[in-house]
Amino acid sequence: MSREQKAVERARKAFLTGRTKSLDYRITQLKNLLRFVNERQKEIAEGLKKDLSKSEFGTPLYETLGIESEINQAVSKLKDWAAPRPVTKNLLTITDQVYIQPEPLGVVLVIGAWNYPWAVTIQPLIGAIAAGNAAVIKPSEVSAHTAKVMEDLLPLYLDKELYPVVTGGVTETQELLRQRFDHIFYTGNGTVAKIIMEAAAKHLTPVTLELGGKSPCYIDKNCDLAVACRRITWGKYTNCGQTCIAPDFILCEPSIQDKVIEEIKKNIKDFYTENPKACQDYGRIINQRHFKRVMAMLEGSTIAVGGENDESDCYIAPTILRDVKPDAKVMQDEIFGPLLPIITVSGADEAIKFMNQREKPLVMYVFSQDKKLINRMIAETSSGGVLANDCLIHFSVSTLPFGGVGNSGMGSYHGQFSFDRLSHLRGCLIKQLKMEGVNKMRYPPHTAEKLGWARFLILKQVDFGSLGRLALLALLVVFVAVMLQRYTD
Repeated sequence: MSREQKAVERARKAFLTGRTKSLDYRITQLKNLLRFVNERQKEIAEGLKKDLSKSEFGTPLYETLGIESEINQAVSKLKDWAAPRPVTKNLLTITDQVYIQPEPLGVVLVIGAWNYPWAVTIQPLIGAIAAGNAAVIKPSEVSAHTAKVMEDLLPLYLDKELYPVVTGGVTETQELLRQRFDHIFYTGNGTVAKIIMEAAAKHLTPVTLELGGKSPCYIDKNCDLAVACRRITWGKYTNCGQTCIAPDFILCEPSIQDKVIEEIKKNIKDFYTENPKACQDYGRIINQRHFKRVMAMLEGSTIAVGGENDESDCYIAPTILRDVKPDAKVMQDEIFGPLLPIITVSGADEAIKFMNQREKPLVMYVFSQDKKLINRMIAETSSGGVLANDCLIHFSVSTLPFGGVGNSGMGSYHGQFSFDRLSHLRGCLIKQLKMEGVNKMRYPPHTAEKLGWARFLILKQVDFGSLGRLALLALLVVFVAVMLQRYTD
């Protein structure tokens, strides 16, 4: 039996003991996870420094603050999330208990990504724990130092049987995918996502796929370009452009292209100095394979700013490309690096058409002071999310679902969306063995009169929140009296 199979079997055996059903147990595990984040900041930061050259203060800002926020929310809201949820009834079920009961799915597989290896691995884990599942954690082997920290330290804080960490590369992941899970949560690219869906289909396992794509950024010529370009610069070059929701390319009118380039160039200097290579807040490409992939995208495009690089250090300077053609090499796939192409369009009409001719992205950005234009961009395009007049920040709002659509993914998470995604929302109806006369209209022999009553009772919805107690009582009395008289004669 393989190491991966043993981990899954132990997790399922532990889940079947029923200890995760207890909300107190889940809360204890979540608090232990929070304690891990707080006590192991040094080890977390050291691993990220080695993997992605993330700075000491950038680590909590982009990785662990979101985890802390998610845990705090889950701990404070868990009893509400896990409680039975009453629903609107019809007249046929007016005296019954009708509700939704969230329950754990079982054993969840969480496959993390390398670009934000803590945020995109631990946040789904928070949802899995809160929902009462066991979870096998598979960190990305590409961010190897971080994976080692997870493997060594997480078991010191969490239940080792319920939440094992399995490290390794393609072989180990393939072995995990041969096992049966109750849900698979994957963050990464579309190519691997297809492999995961194929493996999941063999067991009819549901999946959540958090992917990416080429997220467009439309800049209206009438907006405050100084502010817009500052926010775009931050969103694009954070983590050396290796962010699934980074603005992938800019769409703007030709008349403002030079100004956009000038403003972004100025902000690159403000953020990362005249020598970004020496700036501790500017990261590195994860490895030389990805370095070569990003550098190959420059072919056929004109560099307006940047372009400096050092393969031995996996360094690529913040780079702007001007007058990029729609069919250029840099426009074929998600960039996932510090290259920012600018494509000129005649205005919003052409920008919308350009977006709709391509795969649906993870997020659509628009910068404008015109609310009607923003609303139009929302109404006439499709994307996982929309952010107007800023970048990235929607990821921090736990009351918004975060996820893609089409090629940018399926399913969403964060806050209660994580809990619901990793729960089975079980429909429950509890009747009493009384008032059998009311049910005669559904039993054979069927008649037109019985059908008329069935239509009335089933189609009439009753919102108990809008009915006062006296009105409800009166309705019940009349309903029961009529039905008893008609069907007990």
